[in-house]
Amino acid sequence: MKLRDYNRAFLRSSWYSGVKSGLLLLEKAQINLAFCSLIRNFAAQKHEMEEFFDMQKLIYIAGLLFVLVACSRREAKECSEAMPEIFPDYVGVTVPENICPMNFSVPECEHVRAIVENDRGEALNVSGSDHVEMPVNRWHELLKGAQEVKVTVSAWNQKHPDGVNYKPFTINIAKDKIDPWIAYRLLPPGYEGWNHMGIYQRNIECFDVEPIIENSQNNNGCVNCHSFANYSPRDFTFHARGENGGTIVMRDGKMWKVDIKAMSKGRHGSYNIWHPSKRYIAFSSNSTHQSFYGESKNKIEVYDLWSDLIVYDIDNEEVLQDERFTDSLNLEIFPSFSPDGKWLYFSTAHPVNMPMETDKLHYSIVRVPFDTETGKLGALDTVYSAYERGGTALMPRISPDGRYMLFSLGECGAFNLYHTESDLKMMDLDTGEMVETDIINSPRMESFHVWSSNGRWVMYVTKRFDGRYTRVMLAYWDGKRFHKPFLLPQKDPEDNTQLLMAYNVVEFITGPVIVSRDEMAKLFK
Repeated sequence: MKLRDYNRAFLRSSWYSGVKSGLLLLEKAQINLAFCSLIRNFAAQKHEMEEFFDMQKLIYIAGLLFVLVACSRREAKECSEAMPEIFPDYVGVTVPENICPMNFSVPECEHVRAIVENDRGEALNVSGSDHVEMPVNRWHELLKGAQEVKVTVSAWNQKHPDGVNYKPFTINIAKDKIDPWIAYRLLPPGYEGWNHMGIYQRNIECFDVEPIIENSQNNNGCVNCHSFANYSPRDFTFHARGENGGTIVMRDGKMWKVDIKAMSKGRHGSYNIWHPSKRYIAFSSNSTHQSFYGESKNKIEVYDLWSDLIVYDIDNEEVLQDERFTDSLNLEIFPSFSPDGKWLYFSTAHPVNMPMETDKLHYSIVRVPFDTETGKLGALDTVYSAYERGGTALMPRISPDGRYMLFSLGECGAFNLYHTESDLKMMDLDTGEMVETDIINSPRMESFHVWSSNGRWVMYVTKRFDGRYTRVMLAYWDGKRFHKPFLLPQKDPEDNTQLLMAYNVVEFITGPVIVSRDEMAKLFK
């Protein structure tokens, strides 16, 4: 290899990245500014430098730079037995091996350093002004095969101008991986408007986010109620409201628009769930309204004047209706199939005078046998009786092994998303007993929950941080108990507080949805 080729290889290598990273550290430490200027000129004019620098000189500069950086690293002079106050709170949480870096901030901090070390002795040293951002690849190398990582945080602020070393904390690493992608809707809180919203997907092994559909593509109408068949990105549905709207269905990668309302005598599709066979989609059809409270712990009440249950048969292009679940005697909402496809679960309640009698509206969770050949529904079976146990039980989600039912429990009403007291509860379907879930709840709302495909992780939204904007939480279920939940990591941890949009309808998927924006837009013309 020629000397010129060595120089080019260096400029593309991690050594060159190290030079640039070291330069930033030197500037922050305000050391040898003249030398910094020299190296910055080198970095900016790398193509010209190829003609004048040989490999030995480059290595010499890099080595000198690394020595200066090592000598200039700040060391905290104080020690504390207290745990650091970090955001998000990742102290003692259990995470999957394939999760993205758990970046965090230290409030009111001028400089922070974190040393992350696994149980093999491998370490990662990162620093920043008020937060740390860990390299994705190095983070995954640390977590691979580890049982835990120890995090030591040092911080400099007005109270500790010479720096303080906090007591190390651990992050536990579960052997069970998590589905690498999630899908969710982002929109302003319901009482602010919906002129800008979209359904997005994110790779949670890193920080890549892509839109599936934004309402700029469907004449600024509402897009909502997305769901996936068997966690597959090639099989999903969502609704597009407004001009030229409809229900968008993709099966086996082929996408088309369906007019559910025309097929079902005026009943449109709302909340939906796919049957595991991918032949059927169960919908609730809702007449949804909202009212505002003048004085209440809840700002808004969202309710249905009527709601029914229908099933769309994709193969036969027809909507199936059972008179028991389309009359005016009961309200039906939030359908959910069991993983084996043999049962259809949903919430139901007797109508009351809404919104004046919201406190009298209590949903129970029931199920009916589902005939996969015909789509017919069997005899009603009550799973959770609100009249016997109290509250209003919504959004039943069955674990992939079919044993547990995770659901949202509030005091009353049909939409726990808007009720501060709403918590996640879980029932053992084999025994009928409730399973302890306190650790994943908070004094504020939790709802819109889903299981991962392996049944070891749950994802849900919460308003625990500010009472207004929903954020995404993840929690590990080891088969016996839930572990301390953690906030979905962001590249910049402050994005979790500064984003003026709310998350809802979170779903796990095994890969990204691949769809052409032009193809999507054609459906709304």
